[in-house]
Amino acid sequence: MIVAHKIALDPNDKQATYFARAAGTARFAYNWALAEWQRQYAAWKQDNSLPKPSQAALRRQLNAIKREQFPWMLEVTKCAPQMAIMQLGKAFENFFAGRAKYPKFRKKGVHDRFTLTNDQFRIDGCRILIPNLGWVRMREPLRFNGKILSATISRVADRWFASITVDVPDQSHLPKAENQGVVGVDLGVSALATLSTGETITGPKPHKALLTRLQRLSRSLSRKQKGSANRKKAKAKLARLHARIANIRQDALHKLTTDLTRRFHTIGIEDLNVRGMVRNRHLARSIADMGFFEFRRQLEYKAAMRGGQVVIADRWFPSSKICSCCGHKQEELPLSVRRWSCSICGVEHDRDLNAAINLKNYAASSTVSACGGEGAGLGGDAKAKPAPMKQEVSFVPV
Repeated sequence: MIVAHKIALDPNDKQATYFARAAGTARFAYNWALAEWQRQYAAWKQDNSLPKPSQAALRRQLNAIKREQFPWMLEVTKCAPQMAIMQLGKAFENFFAGRAKYPKFRKKGVHDRFTLTNDQFRIDGCRILIPNLGWVRMREPLRFNGKILSATISRVADRWFASITVDVPDQSHLPKAENQGVVGVDLGVSALATLSTGETITGPKPHKALLTRLQRLSRSLSRKQKGSANRKKAKAKLARLHARIANIRQDALHKLTTDLTRRFHTIGIEDLNVRGMVRNRHLARSIADMGFFEFRRQLEYKAAMRGGQVVIADRWFPSSKICSCCGHKQEELPLSVRRWSCSICGVEHDRDLNAAINLKNYAASSTVSACGGEGAGLGGDAKAKPAPMKQEVSFVPV
């Protein structure tokens, strides 16, 4: 299993300047290679006897001309431009496979980063050795044991981080889930998550809490003259606030997903259409503030690391409209109705709790009726893959 540990760095001024220059070199190489790719591809379409562009050919081409045309590239690690072109090749591979959009040119100050291969750096406790620079202090040691594959140095606001990729043995560093049974999780806006056990987790809503300060700093930035030192300071201050909002949200999601995967072996959630949900202008800000997609992403990889599984209910599964006691489905249930009574059995339901219980029943039914998928069942092997997401499920209320 390949995992990454993102560690904050503590560079001095000289080291931070080196990082910025290396990130700029990687950005220049990426943009140069993208422009060359487009030019060579257009030439190939005109004359098929010419070679098609590839990342390997572009790397050789850059190596042949950089000493004469770009001598400043030699002042930073050679991995910065080479790995950037390899990343461009991967981006085109994903584009042609239909997994991503057409690659775009990188902009200065937006996701500044560069990547090092495992033979170009070394880790010793709380420090990392960078080529042409020396040792840089890290805020914590590497958490995982295994073969180190690469490291990506990136900037978030005015801080630098090292994301170290490690190939670890499957599930060797985390214990199995306690297996307290099956749980259903219903995500919402007023509360981040409602569990089928009756627990309610209120999200921190950091964007809403810091919106006034965010608006004030945004106005301050808009009033600064472009290119001035004060505008640069205001931009850095606004970036730090955005980073703080993202960190608060990530912290809450990590704590929730870690707790769920540690306690439960099987977790049922909905396949939410987040892109469609944020089109509602009344709820878009609140939905984006919760981070639904990030919750699902973290839940899936953490469950796999602990030998558990995440069962995704179909997007059209009426979890809120089905009575969790008798199985009757309400025809109409507006979003404004938070509590409703079943017309058949008369049981009064809380909308979110009822949906969570239905998701739990869906997950339990899918593990029983899964037709031979690996990892199916509550006693799945730690090395087993999660159960197939698309299955025929016989929903039985309990």
